[in-house]
Amino acid sequence: MNVQFKKGVLELCVLSLIARQDRYGYELVELISRNIEIAEGTIYPLLRRLTKDGLCTTYLVESMEGPPRKYYRLTPAGHEVQRQLLREWEQFVRGVQNVVKGEQAE
Repeated sequence: MNVQFKKGVLELCVLSLIARQDRYGYELVELISRNIEIAEGTIYPLLRRLTKDGLCTTYLVESMEGPPRKYYRLTPAGHEVQRQLLREWEQFVRGVQNVVKGEQAE
């Protein structure tokens, strides 16, 4: 898949998954990788930025399989940004489909 396509939607994917339930980084990589090929290293800088921007908070949970896991939870601002990005994405996809299928107004 085109790298620019992935960069543009990765934030929406991460926010949408965390909106459904709190997640840890590797879990996000696993879930997204089922549908979009991504490298593990692409998620963590995004998670740091989302936290820095106040869209996520973090907390640690002990793990039976190793060190504690850092979970991410959306803040109210994060939920709002996720909803806005989703609206923009849906509008964008409709527009692209119209152009590709030749259904745009000429």
